[in-house]
Amino acid sequence: MLVLTRKPNQSIMIGDEIEVSVLAIMGEKVRIGIQAPRHVPVFRTEVYLEIQDERLAGAGDEVVAEVDAALRDLGGPAT
Repeated sequence: MLVLTRKPNQSIMIGDEIEVSVLAIMGEKVRIGIQAPRHVPVFRTEVYLEIQDERLAGAGDEVVAEVDAALRDLGGPAT
């Protein structure tokens, strides 16, 4: 992990397209701004983890549906 020190109104660049700026520091809270192209998803970690969990759960459902369809095609019992 790269650790940097920045003051309010200073920023860092990630590659050529993503800029992370320190907007304000209020006690123990830091307000940051992220400027990135629309095709780059930006999420808070807790939201990102929820999305990943939903994708995994959805992928599991898709696998079960595919197995059920394959069993029906073979004439076997579907769950």
